[in-house]
Amino acid sequence: MNRRALASCLCLSALAISLPAQNSGMPQSAFGYRDFSAQAKIDQQFLAVPDAKLAGEELKTLTAAPHIAGSKEDHDTALFVAEKFKAAGLDTSIVTYKAWMNLPKEIHVTATDANGKVLMTGPTPEHVEGDPFDDDPRVVTPFNGSSPSGDVTAEVVYANYGRPEDFKKLDDLGISVKGKIVLVRYGGNFRGVKVYIAQERGAAGVIIYSDPADDGYFRGDMYPKGPYRPATGVQRGAVQYLFKYPGDASTPGAASTPDLPESKRLNPATAPNMPQIPSTPLSYHDAAPILEALTGPTVPHEWQGALPFTYHAGPGGVKVHMVLKQDFAYRDIWDVIGKIPGTEWPDDWVVAGNHRDAWVYGAVDPNSGTAAMLEAVHGIGELLKTGWKPKRTIIFGSWDAEEEGLIGSTEWAEDNAAALGHAVAYFNTDVGVAGPNFDASAVPSLKDFVREVTKEVPAAKGGDVYDQWKKSQAEGESRRHSANEHLGQGAHQNPDVEIGDLGSGSDYTPFIQHLGVPSTDIGSSGPYGVYHSVFDNYNWFIKNADPTFVYEQQQARVFGIEVLHMADTDVLPYDYTTYGKEITEYLDTAKKKADDAKVSGLDFAPALAAAKRFTTAAEAVHKKQQSIPANPTELNAQLRQVEADMLSSAGLPNRPWFKHTIYAPGEYTGYAAVVIPGVNEAIDAKDGARGSAQLTVLTEAINRAASTLEAAAK
Repeated sequence: MNRRALASCLCLSALAISLPAQNSGMPQSAFGYRDFSAQAKIDQQFLAVPDAKLAGEELKTLTAAPHIAGSKEDHDTALFVAEKFKAAGLDTSIVTYKAWMNLPKEIHVTATDANGKVLMTGPTPEHVEGDPFDDDPRVVTPFNGSSPSGDVTAEVVYANYGRPEDFKKLDDLGISVKGKIVLVRYGGNFRGVKVYIAQERGAAGVIIYSDPADDGYFRGDMYPKGPYRPATGVQRGAVQYLFKYPGDASTPGAASTPDLPESKRLNPATAPNMPQIPSTPLSYHDAAPILEALTGPTVPHEWQGALPFTYHAGPGGVKVHMVLKQDFAYRDIWDVIGKIPGTEWPDDWVVAGNHRDAWVYGAVDPNSGTAAMLEAVHGIGELLKTGWKPKRTIIFGSWDAEEEGLIGSTEWAEDNAAALGHAVAYFNTDVGVAGPNFDASAVPSLKDFVREVTKEVPAAKGGDVYDQWKKSQAEGESRRHSANEHLGQGAHQNPDVEIGDLGSGSDYTPFIQHLGVPSTDIGSSGPYGVYHSVFDNYNWFIKNADPTFVYEQQQARVFGIEVLHMADTDVLPYDYTTYGKEITEYLDTAKKKADDAKVSGLDFAPALAAAKRFTTAAEAVHKKQQSIPANPTELNAQLRQVEADMLSSAGLPNRPWFKHTIYAPGEYTGYAAVVIPGVNEAIDAKDGARGSAQLTVLTEAINRAASTLEAAAK
């Protein structure tokens, strides 16, 4: 605390001296600014403030105790974050919602062989010698959020990653999962999708385990020697069908405020996003005896994991008795909201957020992001002390219950839907720092914005973040090319850093996919095998992720510069030319997929014409953005409207909460983005009639956006 007090007393010109020398070449211009020189000075002042040592102290405090959503310890972290926001000068409140969530009362799995001999009982407690955190009595037994209770005894079928193609392979082998317990490994898709497909096929239950091929000893040394999952490590997680809708199960599209009567809520037990079959996670220590005893066909080669025996698909050879007793209740959760009013466009919000709750300690996921956000807030707080104020309103959100289904962010977004119609951006971070490799996802209109920001921020290990990002991507591409050379893959080299598309699995989801707020998501990755386990703790972090917290500092700087630029830019720096080109690529790819799949009745010509119209208008608008009108208010409103034009009021088929016509999480991927989802999922289902209808919806959305751009270009 003394160091922070000292920093507060220093003038910002003195603070700027501490900035690494490699950042001396500040950019002379930035897209959207009439004159960037004043902003460049503000940026330099900000960049000098985020402190690696303070970030480490904040992370240590946040991860001192397990803090699962709704717990006392979770509330304690809310109080801690609120005090940090207040100290920085933010108008701060703790907003309570009441959400339907479960905690485990009893989780028990027993496996027996054909003769009734007990092969295993679990779950085995997570433990390694030398970890100072794993034996805390407040650690909650590994369980799946949103899983119903169940008492099931059944034969087991192994279904690899539980993807549609894996279940199809079981069909080809003549193996039914009906009435069986399906054993699947983590990876390939969202865990809730694994349960969803198993439920569709009549399974009695699901066990999800972590195979050492994916994040254990096959990848490298296990914790505590290295970063990978030890034998007893369990990946907890929610299996809520967030691809139907995220948030509180009982209030899709509305906020689950504490005073909302139950008569206004859906019955959560039968809500569309709640699984109807029980599921639970296991370690590979506990899953191995089940897998080893399975009979039936030898699995396809690509299904073989890294356990030291041949995998079989089953059924036969083993039965599992799974007893899950869940305690479901409406539980309070706490979002922390910090606000800085804008001086020129106060209704135009710039929202930046990170979730705070964790399955256990959450050093990487999510509190590496929280610590970075707090240091970004620290830097902006120092600017406020000089008299600086943003042109647009800045809001920082510390979301709760993300792990249970993006609940805190979704409820707040639904609660503030009208105001968020004017929000110009949502900036997310979640796994802020798992290692040294910066990465990002964004809507196309903000991809160049993120690249531009990273060129201004000094990298932890020299140069700027953009240069290090490009280098790490090139090295990764080179490794992939070497590995795939015999397949003819990996030959394409993008001259710029590639930025991913937004699927789901983090708190940007309600902002972009329900409300149409342009969004980004940033983080820093590395070897990280302890996801959602007790071992994702402070000790793992300082051994493996960021011992000196310099990547925390880097993350804070990138996050803060995103916020500052979007808050103060004269013209909103959206790049709709890139958006138009990407939409055209999506349509071309979908057309080829439909042709290859022989899905008839799909006329892509109107949609492609709309995309061409959109791109042409975007190019004209780009020139106007560079010239910057004397009063850009009307232009900014039009620019912001374009993303909203991409929404469909009816939403996607069978999941109307998702309203964006360009991006959504896949119904059978859950995390990964599906582009032009209405069309692509119809093609996957070989449903030409639905595909034709969705092409019409998509074409209308693109034409709406093109009309807005044409008006803006005048």
